[in-house]
Amino acid sequence: MTSDSNRDLHHRLRDAVRAVDAEAVMELFAERPRILALGEPTHGEDALLDLRNELFRQLVEQHGYRTIALESDCLAGLLVDDHVATGRGTLEEVMRRGFSHGFGASAANRALVRWARAYNEGRPEPERVRFAGIDGPLEITGAASPREALTALHGYLAAAVDPGLLPCTAQTLDRLLGADDRWTEPAAMTDPTRSAGRSPEAGELRLLADDLVALLEAQAPYLSSATPREDWDRARLYGRTATGLLRYHRAMADTSPARMGRLCALRDRMMAENLLAAAERGPVLVHAHNAHLQREKSSMRTWEGPVEWWSAGALAGARLGGQYAFLATALGTLRHRGVDVPPPDTVEGLLYGLPRDRCLIGAPLLAAALGEVRPVPRASPWFGYAPLDPAHPAGGDGLVFVRDVLPAEALVGDVPDGDALVRDASRSG
Repeated sequence: MTSDSNRDLHHRLRDAVRAVDAEAVMELFAERPRILALGEPTHGEDALLDLRNELFRQLVEQHGYRTIALESDCLAGLLVDDHVATGRGTLEEVMRRGFSHGFGASAANRALVRWARAYNEGRPEPERVRFAGIDGPLEITGAASPREALTALHGYLAAAVDPGLLPCTAQTLDRLLGADDRWTEPAAMTDPTRSAGRSPEAGELRLLADDLVALLEAQAPYLSSATPREDWDRARLYGRTATGLLRYHRAMADTSPARMGRLCALRDRMMAENLLAAAERGPVLVHAHNAHLQREKSSMRTWEGPVEWWSAGALAGARLGGQYAFLATALGTLRHRGVDVPPPDTVEGLLYGLPRDRCLIGAPLLAAALGEVRPVPRASPWFGYAPLDPAHPAGGDGLVFVRDVLPAEALVGDVPDGDALVRDASRSG
């Protein structure tokens, strides 16, 4: 590319980008999306999470979003939801037990929970912000026992319907479940023969879980009105989680080359179901890795080779159409992880040349600015950062770009702390 054409491209990009705020985001859409998803290219960077907090706060206060959903355990997330909605439990307990993947240790996640609780203080129930985890009870090393979800679903039904309609007793479930450590065996992730997912007991449990969910759905006209809405919603969550976990455990015991692809697809299916259920309650803001939210097929390389699957965002988008919106996030440098200035012929490199610390650009404007320019893929020296796919540079409806991501200790004094977020929440609305 000549120096003149390079200058023209930078002029076009400069004219196309906007500040990252709620007003600029909403101008990308003809109407407010039911689900507005913000991705991240790496986990654990509070600089990106602080930006998320600021944007989500504006979208709640100015545009009526009422659920904040994160890539975290959906069952553990009930503790967080109880806390932000009613004040139940302490912040310390919620951060310790209410998040998976170690996300409870994040100062930015802590600030988000504190802000949501302060925002809800004194507000009527329909105006409160709710919290949802969209991930299954899963970690890289394995999956949880289906005990919690199955027994909670059975308990809800046993208390609400004729006992003769139940397909089994609680004692039968307990016998078939056995010891929880047979489900959580960490070696099963790399050795399918160590998984309990294809045992005779697991097969019986899958049938019983399906029968319990079928009973829940068959009794929906009665249960949805005879029991509190909160209990009904949670029973449906327990049903989704129980059947999802049992599918996942069965796939963990698979010895075929398709195993890892199936596991990734099953995980994102659980995410999509939880996300769509949250959207039934009202407009949702969701934050997760780009790979879980993008509309294109996701891919990664595992110890068993490369895998591809349709993400939660792709599944939700197929259901909701234009009511699902996705903003990918990309970054310039992450020097404390060895990710230095991007090459100038990558999408990240082109945006890095702009005089902005962070910016937003809509997908059509980015495509128009690039014109005939075809950026090359960026290579990451660190496995934990996923660069943009230049074939789909915006990944959806738009792209948020952060020029330099600094470690948390370098940000002290530069971002709102928890107390500031709480003060702002008490003044909003």
